[in-house]
Amino acid sequence: MKNIAVIGAGMAGLSCSQALQQAGYLVTVFEKSRGPSGRVSTRQGEGWHCDHGAQYFTVSQPPFAAQVQKWLQLDVVAEWHGRLYEADGSGIRPKQSEKKRYVGMPKNTCPARHMAQSLTVELEQTVQEIRMVEGKWRVRSKEQEVYPQEFDKVVLAIPAPQAAALLDVHPAFKALAAGVKMRGCWALMARYLQPLALPFDGVFVNDGPLSWVARDSHKPGRLQADSQVKDVWVLHASGEWSEAHLEDEPEAVAQEMLTAFLALGGAQPEAYSIHRWRYADCADYLQQGFDWDAKQQLGVCGDWLNGGKVEGAWMSGYLLAQAMIQDCEPCD
Repeated sequence: MKNIAVIGAGMAGLSCSQALQQAGYLVTVFEKSRGPSGRVSTRQGEGWHCDHGAQYFTVSQPPFAAQVQKWLQLDVVAEWHGRLYEADGSGIRPKQSEKKRYVGMPKNTCPARHMAQSLTVELEQTVQEIRMVEGKWRVRSKEQEVYPQEFDKVVLAIPAPQAAALLDVHPAFKALAAGVKMRGCWALMARYLQPLALPFDGVFVNDGPLSWVARDSHKPGRLQADSQVKDVWVLHASGEWSEAHLEDEPEAVAQEMLTAFLALGGAQPEAYSIHRWRYADCADYLQQGFDWDAKQQLGVCGDWLNGGKVEGAWMSGYLLAQAMIQDCEPCD
């Protein structure tokens, strides 16, 4: 039975790992963070939590639609019926959209954590090197040095710059990843003791520092009735603005973002937190889906290879797994 190492427990890595394990392979997932889910992430504090990474997802492709139906049946996903607006220099107005938007329930991390439950996931393992030794892949992390298990195949399911740093073993894949420009994103989580009297639950912002504003507490299953926090809003800065201010002091960034929120009708929060996503999205995504080298038994997947978004990440991992399964000899 073949052993496979998957580096990264975001949506792409978990999707790939789940499909490979269901096909009968032994899979070990390495994740540098304290928990799975990658950029589909939730920040938690006393009496509140907030999705400060990916905000929601839509569905268009049958394999992902089938997965979402399973999540719905398990109550780890729900449809979000948010009142959506759009704003630019000429004002703010309702956004016309027929798309169904889904969120994790009661947090956006829940679908990923459900997938991870059935997998072997090595958390807080910052992989620094992968190398082939006598026909087997070895994985070295900062925390554990060389992992004792040898692997027949390796999948990299991490942002393009992080993948490029591990791909000296494969110059073509390294060049592919190095050619993708990923951008940062500042995310601010604002808490209020009273709900804001605003007509919208989400706004697509097309000018100024912000790109997105959402009433996170409107999403299904969010705030508890006994919580002192009655409203939570998340503000995302645009990729262009975030890149221009990536090294600025967080407090200065927060004040500019809050000023832009006030211009939309928001208010100064009772408290807030700010987070810098170093690799949030791409200016130009690749559309090839994934890449797999059957000779070296090495693959790469992730949203950066498949047009972005949660569905793009999940499909990238799923499609890579299908290619690996078709390429490999049957399991014992």
